Amino acid sequence: MNTIPEELLIGISQVFTSTLFQIGDNPVSLRSLIELIISFIIVLIISQGFTTFLKERLLLKLGIDEGNREAISVIIRYLIVAFGVVISIQGIGFNLASFAVVAGGLGVGIGFGIQDLTTNFVSGLTLLLDRPVKVGDFVELEGLMGIVKKISIRSTIIKTNDDSSVIVPNSKMISNKIVNWSYQNPLLCLRLSIEVSENSDPLLVTETLLEIAYAEAGVLSEPNPKVFFVEFGDDCFKFELLVWTDRPTDREVIKSSLNFAIEYNFRQQGIDFPSNDRDLYLKNPEFIWSVFHKNESVNNPNPVVVNSPKMPILPKGIKKPSSLSGLLREVTYFEHLTDIELRQLIEVGYRQRLRPQEFLFRENDPGDAFYMILSGSVEVFVEAIDKHLNNLTTGKFFGELSLMLGIPRTASVRALEETILFAINKEGFQKVLTERPDLYEQIIQEIVKHKEELSERQQELREMQLVDAAEDDESPVEWVRKRLKNLFNV
Repeated sequence: MNTIPEELLIGISQVFTSTLFQIGDNPVSLRSLIELIISFIIVLIISQGFTTFLKERLLLKLGIDEGNREAISVIIRYLIVAFGVVISIQGIGFNLASFAVVAGGLGVGIGFGIQDLTTNFVSGLTLLLDRPVKVGDFVELEGLMGIVKKISIRSTIIKTNDDSSVIVPNSKMISNKIVNWSYQNPLLCLRLSIEVSENSDPLLVTETLLEIAYAEAGVLSEPNPKVFFVEFGDDCFKFELLVWTDRPTDREVIKSSLNFAIEYNFRQQGIDFPSNDRDLYLKNPEFIWSVFHKNESVNNPNPVVVNSPKMPILPKGIKKPSSLSGLLREVTYFEHLTDIELRQLIEVGYRQRLRPQEFLFRENDPGDAFYMILSGSVEVFVEAIDKHLNNLTTGKFFGELSLMLGIPRTASVRALEETILFAINKEGFQKVLTERPDLYEQIIQEIVKHKEELSERQQELREMQLVDAAEDDESPVEWVRKRLKNLFNV
């Protein structure tokens, strides 16, 4: 049986143990280098495994958000690597005290060569500790928009809306101006500038834009969309629509969808966009017309008369949809409001969607909102005795007295089909009354016209002991006035 000669083994051992070079007082051999490399690999495997467990299991169970999980795991990983490197170097017999002297001398020269790397390293620590930007944030940097997917010591990875990953040096994230749309607020505000012709009705423009905003799936109903009349332009009115979304990556898609909807609905409502046409005014049009007419008669003895083009006419049976302001004017309490007052009501209101057979409210629920049906239909019934009262369809309104007087619901309401409602809650109504004190008196005068119903409601509240002694009054007018003051602090 062949055996390895002892001389060969001694030679191999000498190759691994003989000194290759020295660092300070520490000899470096091939064996120490291999041991050091293996130690480094083990440290990296342990740090990666532990931080993955920490980020994806332990911190996740504790309910910590994605950005904080990433920051904590990255910092701990680098701490493990740093301690592991120190332990590995000491484990092969290196004297770190003497090594530090050599490293300090080399560091000055090396520092100039790796200045950018050092800057990115420090910037990475700043991002992880100070956290002006964290993983999951939607950011904008020098025209680049996307979600932060990873922050390492050297660079930050941003995933753009077109699914491409961009690696940005951390120094750029710190030194450049960056817009963090998710900072302290996960919602993204979208602004759309709209210009309409100067003959447009601002109230109709406002309600159409709000209707479009509430109908868009990617737009949140809270915070409420807003419309601003920005300024009077050259031959146009300038508006701005503000909406909020919790889907920042779909920003361009939502804006595109809104623009399509604005163009379509403006066309349906007869709202024109400003044109770039320029009118040419002639000082003596009669003279020029006679010259052209004379030439035409000479050249063409049988001229063909061409009629001017006409706007298309809608086929019979097709009606232009009723505007929300028009529907609100049909409400007794709002019929004498000005366009500005109606606009305020429309702005504080919101849209609510009901599925078939879904309850809007039940009898004895607090009367904290007024509703108008924009599409669909609802059933009004008394649930306790299973008695059907009425079916309400598009354009009908209900709940106004319950809102204004704080009266509990006397019946239940549920949707018969897919239904969209326009609603004004107590907070919105209070805002309008606070800003328009004159509206407060107008509403009182309209409410007191229904004295019999008011007396019945007042008596019901007395029986339920819901009338405050300080506001109770034999006169329905005074009772309503006191009731409104107590409910809305006006």
